[in-house]
Amino acid sequence: MLSALALLLILFVVTFLLGSVPWGVVISRLVYHKDLREEGSGNIGTTNAMRSLGKAGGAAVFVLDFGKGLVSGLLATVCACFLLGSRGLTGIDAGDPLIVPLLCATGFDKVDALGSAAHVARCASLAVAFAGCTLGHIFSPWLGWHGGKGIAVAVGALFFVFGPVGALLEIALFAVIVLTTRYVSAGSVAAALACPLLALYYYWGDWLCWGVITAVALVVVWAHRGNIDRLRHGTERRIGDKKKAAREGESAQG
Repeated sequence: MLSALALLLILFVVTFLLGSVPWGVVISRLVYHKDLREEGSGNIGTTNAMRSLGKAGGAAVFVLDFGKGLVSGLLATVCACFLLGSRGLTGIDAGDPLIVPLLCATGFDKVDALGSAAHVARCASLAVAFAGCTLGHIFSPWLGWHGGKGIAVAVGALFFVFGPVGALLEIALFAVIVLTTRYVSAGSVAAALACPLLALYYYWGDWLCWGVITAVALVVVWAHRGNIDRLRHGTERRIGDKKKAAREGESAQG
């Protein structure tokens, strides 16, 4: 019988490996017979795919990266069921020793309350899956621990982490920033920075889970450090720019 810690570690490893699949490279090689890492900005994400492979290629990369996040959210839901040993699944009891410190860390003191245990199991599983798939995408072991910038996969996972409304709010913020500035990177960074604020609403009192979500969001911002530097110097590429930008001047999202 697996412990709660073992199940969460397995969930992290599985979602990390799922997130690490470099669909941008796979599609560019199999369909377009080129390596996306050698095109445009060299990034494997949606924006560079759209610019280097065309709208169809970019859309395919986005859907598959977004899907990695959705599947990770589904796996988190399954893991939560195992943590509670519910629905006839062979798992651990809600009284597993790890549940006690989790309940304390997240502000719940009634360890014997199934509602509290279920809440902790769900929050812990979602936070772990969100971290796994997003970090796997950014630090893909198949690409020498390099990868995309985590936007598409993170948004897919947020449909479970925040629910549809919260995820759509993130998308709306991204869209407003991009439409007003024509900088995809600005919208991406703004959405990442808003993530901890939304997490305060959805996970108020669950400080352990909030901390994990916030840390991952900051890693996504860090992944855009090159874009941020170019935004500061006014050299970031805008949507609709017809000029061929140099490799270091391109903005690419993951």
